[in-house]
Amino acid sequence: MASTSEGGSPYKHPYHLVDPSPWPLLSAFAAGALVTGIIVQAHFGAWWLLILGVAATLICMAGWWWDVVKESQTPGVHSPVAKLGMRYGMVLFIASEVMFFVAFFWAWFHFALYPEHVSGAEAVIWPPDGILTFDPWHLPFLNTMILLLSGCTVTWAHHALLENDRRGLITGLALTVLLGMLFTSLQVWEYAKAPFPFVDGGIYPSVFYLATGFHGFHVIVGTLFLLVCLIRAIAGHFTPEKHFGFEAAAWYWHFVDVVWLFLFVSIYWWGAGEIAHF
Repeated sequence: MASTSEGGSPYKHPYHLVDPSPWPLLSAFAAGALVTGIIVQAHFGAWWLLILGVAATLICMAGWWWDVVKESQTPGVHSPVAKLGMRYGMVLFIASEVMFFVAFFWAWFHFALYPEHVSGAEAVIWPPDGILTFDPWHLPFLNTMILLLSGCTVTWAHHALLENDRRGLITGLALTVLLGMLFTSLQVWEYAKAPFPFVDGGIYPSVFYLATGFHGFHVIVGTLFLLVCLIRAIAGHFTPEKHFGFEAAAWYWHFVDVVWLFLFVSIYWWGAGEIAHF
């Protein structure tokens, strides 16, 4: 362990041995408090556990990411074999996220294609009678354009990095972060103006808010991911040869883009049916 191999690694092998860390265990407790806090707030109206869970989760994210950033700056730790493993890990993570959203789309199409399952009657329609849907060509379409534009700016940032254009990298990342924040703000405004309730509104609002809400959560996570990359880019951490942290963030952001396109087409556009638009 004391000798140094080629590339500056302190190990005699090309693999990455992770140092002992408290963050996985602490993050598990923080996430448990967050989810429990959501349940407690929804059923009993108490906010304290939810606030505690959010704060603890953010602290764990910051601490864990800080350690990962320091690790990436250590010469020889991220060998070619280790970087290949990280790429495989990110691909598998995104694949698991795809399966996560497949469940929501499955629920949506189950009730949309077989609306009789909602009430047991054969003549029911989808969306259910009395549900006033959004006009897909107003705010949802604007949000679609914003998210697609953010995909263009993050790609611009990536190409600028490969060309060693630091100014283009920082500008592209900054625009992507701003567009992500704008998307989230408009999504919150859309929820505030929704013509159907969040609680006790039936199956349509349940599936709508679950699918779009979890996508919104992923947009927030992706925006934070890219914000960290922006800070690192300003600090000069990325080079054309070494930038997996940014690459992983860009993959994640493109995944968020694709999921939104499916949401827009299936839930906002096709799912609007013949009901009068809001």
